[in-house]
Amino acid sequence: MRLRLALLVTLVLSVAPTVPCLAAERFALVIGNAKYPDAEAPLKEPINDARDIADELKRDGFSVDVGENLTGDGMRRAFDKLYGRIKPGSVALIFFSGFGVQSTRQSYMIPVDAQIWTEADVRRDGFSLETVLGEINSRGAGVKIALIDASRRNPFERRFRSFSAGLAPVIAPNGTLVMYSAALSSVISDNGGDHSLFVQELLKEIRVPDLMAEETLNKTRVGVTRASRSEQVPWISSSLAEDFSFIPGGSGRPPTQIAKIPEPKYVEPTPTPTSTPNFDTQPKFDAQPKDTQPKDDGLSAGSLADDPTIKSLTAKLAENPDDQSALYRRGQVYASKGAYSLAIKDFDDSIRINPKDVEAFNNRCWARTVIGDLQAALKDCNEALRLRPNFVDALDSRGLVNLKSGQAKNAIADFDAALKINPRLTSSLYGRGLAKQRNGSFSEGDLDIANAKAMDPNIVKEFQGYGVR
Repeated sequence: MRLRLALLVTLVLSVAPTVPCLAAERFALVIGNAKYPDAEAPLKEPINDARDIADELKRDGFSVDVGENLTGDGMRRAFDKLYGRIKPGSVALIFFSGFGVQSTRQSYMIPVDAQIWTEADVRRDGFSLETVLGEINSRGAGVKIALIDASRRNPFERRFRSFSAGLAPVIAPNGTLVMYSAALSSVISDNGGDHSLFVQELLKEIRVPDLMAEETLNKTRVGVTRASRSEQVPWISSSLAEDFSFIPGGSGRPPTQIAKIPEPKYVEPTPTPTSTPNFDTQPKFDAQPKDTQPKDDGLSAGSLADDPTIKSLTAKLAENPDDQSALYRRGQVYASKGAYSLAIKDFDDSIRINPKDVEAFNNRCWARTVIGDLQAALKDCNEALRLRPNFVDALDSRGLVNLKSGQAKNAIADFDAALKINPRLTSSLYGRGLAKQRNGSFSEGDLDIANAKAMDPNIVKEFQGYGVR
């Protein structure tokens, strides 16, 4: 499965009840990121889209800052500048076109120099949309708008196990209007043109007089849906308390009712605080586990040699066979493509060079679990947790080992421990639900599974890929 990114286009509109929206100062930050090193070629759309959006917002009375191909430092400075300009009751708008990643049920905007190899890298290098909106709100912005055009397929292979495609729903402050260019947890293919379909339709509707912002975005959604024959359906979330129009001096007539897109209901799990089980002795594994064992697809190193990322890493290893970082990264890419034997070999070599490489132990545990080598997988996970106690990824991986081996109670204990650290870890929530069902706690298991599916609709397919049904 590929990590899919969606271009975030977020219009953040929040209205202070004592300040008339049409008279408030308007500030916008427009970012177009196109040149990502991991991509085979620069994206065609973001720069053109950002420039056209910036020009339109200037005509609409916004004071606009534009950033193109911003690094992490560049994005940080751009956001800080926006925060510093906001005054109580003002309007703040963000437009982002580039790659976005969903992690721990939040959406992150990715700078061009981000190094994304693990889920922790997303949180380290990316910029959380929720965090940005929260900061804008804390500065007193009345209308907060976020337009996120980040629904393109991304160049990053599935380099970490716990991920969800597309973007996540936003938990935003009151007075906020957010629009994604595609539905939650969905991705679309780049159309290869100079402008995205989303921005083309958005610019048409922004220029229509006498429309309130919600109506503008709703008409944009309709236009994109029709033009794409329902293959791309933008997502809108609004908590606006008052009317706002992109064109100053709008009539202020009530907007047409936006058709509500059902949002998943999520019941926050309350993990049982249990201690991590001690596996000094190996549990007895079923001779024939109930779950289907996916097989290594037999991909050879030669068949994957032309993959740009693998080719680059292999070249590094040709120069230095003991480049531990390159070995580990190539193992991740092999695993993402289903070449588990090749991945395990690279993790073997990585561990040989650095016997304390906890990430390699965890990833080898997972790869071995997927192909059904459960005894060896358990040893790897135990070693990862010995090196780094309470390592949440290893707890999650060991929970999967125990789930596949029929050790439901041990699986529940591991998933409980992982969820105590990160209550939104979807794979642990879903895995715990399955384990509870197998242990006879059907109602509790059903609740965990329902919550996990609400957080990530693709979680069932992900576990099927692990051979767990």
